[in-house]
Amino acid sequence: MKRGDPIFGEDSLSTVAAIFPDRESATAAAAQARSELGLAEAQVQLVEPGDRQAARKLEPEGKGIMFTAIKAHIVLGLVGLVAGLLLFWILYSLDIRAVQGQPVVAALVIGGFALAFGLFAGGLVTLRPDHDPLNMRVVEAIGEGRYAVVVHPDRHGDVARVVEVLEAASGEVLRTL
Repeated sequence: MKRGDPIFGEDSLSTVAAIFPDRESATAAAAQARSELGLAEAQVQLVEPGDRQAARKLEPEGKGIMFTAIKAHIVLGLVGLVAGLLLFWILYSLDIRAVQGQPVVAALVIGGFALAFGLFAGGLVTLRPDHDPLNMRVVEAIGEGRYAVVVHPDRHGDVARVVEVLEAASGEVLRTL
């Protein structure tokens, strides 16, 4: 789990995958990615047709995702609440009659809606919608009898290099944000 990140609890925030027609080319690309980038065995996974561990290989950090969910909801919920109370203060300072007439109700309503929007943002961060297209494409490819190499670099700076290495070995490379 990343300790310094206020929102994410995962070690790897990006995923890069490449689709290969056969096991040999996929295995060679995985070995090349490990050796050229110094990645650990767990960071570079081979996903094969019929692989029962495909879901775990695509999203290996179940515990990290749980921590992301908790941290994202707490942090973004509080950010939403603070933003809502700031908006209330601005509206109150501008002498808005509805806010001036019922300041407690206005603060609760504005703060409550802003808190809800912050919690929604935490949910969106937890869902990681950028992962779905990659995951679906890999599952589709292995269902068609092809192979995939899935890489989870823990440093954002390694993502571009992983893409380069896999593009040199395969024509179809996918990545998350």
